[in-house]
Amino acid sequence: MKIGFDCEKYMTIQSRNIRERIEKFGGKLYLEFGGKLFDDYHASRVLPGFEPDAKIKMLAIIKDEVEIIIAINADDIEKNKLRGDLGIGYDDDTLRLIDIFRSLGFYVGSVVITRYAGQPGADKFRRRLGDLGMKSFLHYSIPGYPSDVQTIVSDEGFGKNEFIETERPLVVVTAPGPGSGKMATCLSQLYHENKRGIKAGYAKFETFPVWNLPLKHPVNIAYESATADLDDVNMIDPFHLEAYGQTAVNYNRDVEIFPVLQAMMTEILGECPYKSPTDMGVNMVGFCITDDDVCNEAAGKEMIRRYFSAAKDVASHNAPKELLAKHELLLQQAHVTREICPAIAASLKKAEETGKPAGAMELPDGTIVTGKTSSLLGASAALLLNAIKYLAGIDDNIDLIDARTLEPVCALKTGALGNKNPRLHSDEVLVALAASSVYSDEAKAAVNALPLLRGCDAHFSVILSSVDEKTFKKLGINTSCEPKYEKRSLYHRK
Repeated sequence: MKIGFDCEKYMTIQSRNIRERIEKFGGKLYLEFGGKLFDDYHASRVLPGFEPDAKIKMLAIIKDEVEIIIAINADDIEKNKLRGDLGIGYDDDTLRLIDIFRSLGFYVGSVVITRYAGQPGADKFRRRLGDLGMKSFLHYSIPGYPSDVQTIVSDEGFGKNEFIETERPLVVVTAPGPGSGKMATCLSQLYHENKRGIKAGYAKFETFPVWNLPLKHPVNIAYESATADLDDVNMIDPFHLEAYGQTAVNYNRDVEIFPVLQAMMTEILGECPYKSPTDMGVNMVGFCITDDDVCNEAAGKEMIRRYFSAAKDVASHNAPKELLAKHELLLQQAHVTREICPAIAASLKKAEETGKPAGAMELPDGTIVTGKTSSLLGASAALLLNAIKYLAGIDDNIDLIDARTLEPVCALKTGALGNKNPRLHSDEVLVALAASSVYSDEAKAAVNALPLLRGCDAHFSVILSSVDEKTFKKLGINTSCEPKYEKRSLYHRK
């Protein structure tokens, strides 16, 4: 794959910049961490060369100085808010995050339950944390937040929150999802630290938008595309422009809240150390792009994928039609058309030729392979086999899996298991392929070629099943699909 980002340079200068910010505040910094600390696949797609776990690796460089606090909104616990990509509640995800951080050698000091107002679910979760030996603290809803600064920065506001005792110079505040109260947690801690005569500062880590790229740079527009359902809008930071005469890119929520945050920090510290929301950030991503053209192309492809994802949500009545119009406008702004992804046209052509669902994939060398629906295989399974055949140098006429192996599996699906569709999904065909690799050199070579699919783009003429979608995601294949189902039904299994 083409590389457009220097990940090693990023980890070096990013960790150095955070250390410098700690020193600026006398040795104690609360760092609000936006987005994902690990598994940041959006960043790896729009910045080819960026590793999905680059940020956690970067923090690992200064691991001995890092303490992690996880913030979770009490209302999210009470409403059993789910992470869409994992299908688990924010409370369970908090425990999952703790396990992951600990497995990587990080110190997780505590969990803070924010906007607490006696919610039974929050009380139950706190007892659960206690039983697991995890310290937890309560932060309360503050009347007038965030505009009534005088009340917020007082004993009746932040003063009511429980002070979280921390041990290390860098306190990373993260969360299982948005709206968890990370910024309020950081500012509440500043208030309590200041009351105790301890110097401490606050900074924000956001990867996107990239502040030192142009406003309409494809990488920044791709961020708007990724957050279109949140109504995030990139904009020129007016405070930064006024203070320094320099153009910097931020997004609407940070710009809108900055005067309030500035007033809070002034009330807490006596003066605000920042003149703009861009000043608060520590992001160094923009300095590590090595090939702008590569990143432009990657961002354009990401916007196309986001468009098709939104179209699928609209077709399945999980999103309003207005969302699709927003994506179309972003594509126009970036001058991106579906021709940037050749797999799209190839999959539709194959579907038209066969009269059945089909898929296509662009391989690392630019070759396009296709897969069609047959009596034994779905289009996704067929595409997967054809792709690894090509990558392993196996003749297209060779069957990697004997039909005599597939037929009883298909019969099992429609027989004992009661499925209506006998065709194998991509995960099922991979299991059959792995079994075949015991006695077939070709099958073994095909299995060994699977890692080469990571980063490839695939498109399908119909909406993928959730099983196939998850399998392709695990393999690192970027997928998109036309917003229509294979069958016209009122109910479709997800």
